[in-house]
Amino acid sequence: MKKKIGIFILLVVGFVLFVMVRFILLDTQNTTGKLKIVSYPASSVFINNVAIGKVPFEDKHKVGEFLLKLIPEENATQTASWQRKIKVYKNALTYVNVELGSTDLTTAGDIMDVTKMDKVLNGDKGEVSVETEPSGAIIYLDNDEKGVAPVILTDVLKGDHELSVFMPGFFRRTQKINVVPGYRINAYVKLAIDPNQSPSFKVEDIKKDASPSATPSSPSGGQKVVVRGTPEGFLNVREDATVTASKAAEVKEGDIFEVLEEKSSWYKIEYETGKQGWISSEYTRNQE
Repeated sequence: MKKKIGIFILLVVGFVLFVMVRFILLDTQNTTGKLKIVSYPASSVFINNVAIGKVPFEDKHKVGEFLLKLIPEENATQTASWQRKIKVYKNALTYVNVELGSTDLTTAGDIMDVTKMDKVLNGDKGEVSVETEPSGAIIYLDNDEKGVAPVILTDVLKGDHELSVFMPGFFRRTQKINVVPGYRINAYVKLAIDPNQSPSFKVEDIKKDASPSATPSSPSGGQKVVVRGTPEGFLNVREDATVTASKAAEVKEGDIFEVLEEKSSWYKIEYETGKQGWISSEYTRNQE
């Protein structure tokens, strides 16, 4: 009888060990995520300076933080290379979409990954975290202005949404995203400068706009401007000459205003009797 009990115990212990080993092996095999990379024009993909293929690239990759580099193929001689650190999470997708330009200023792109939320307060909602380059871009979710990057949008309903990023003097970036309850979408968006809107625009102007020491200049007397069309159908009026300032009002395409002051790429106007604010000069033209 004791012999049978001993054999039974050995079998139970052996089974437990088998299950533990198998679980450890499976867990080790699952320490990978998915990496998907697209770019235009075609380029070679390097991870930590090791070539892993060409775009479009889609494959499993081990979890961790890596330096991603995209180098244009030889026939794209007027295109600059691009690099940035990315993170790959277990059983999650890291998506990279880059439009390579002739310089870093004309290169645009998105990097998106998904992580679990720190606290789940509502079972039907997730979060969206947005970082932009340059910092300070205006963030829209489903055409509703949500704030200035970097920003974390909380209590976002599950399902499909449209994320849009805009800054005067740069091309707008728009992406479709799917929010999963209990998870956060981490989005990094790089904007490309738009030379057609602002031929002399420089990144340094952003710093000047955000600086309280920026000195306003008085325009020539009687200068009037007309509001041009914008992607939203209106132009925001802000309390100061920077995209980080609070929104004061909206003005419509075709509205005409006298310029009271000028600061970098901003005009101060009286949008209502006794109420003044700043609008981006990028979306105005001089009245003829």
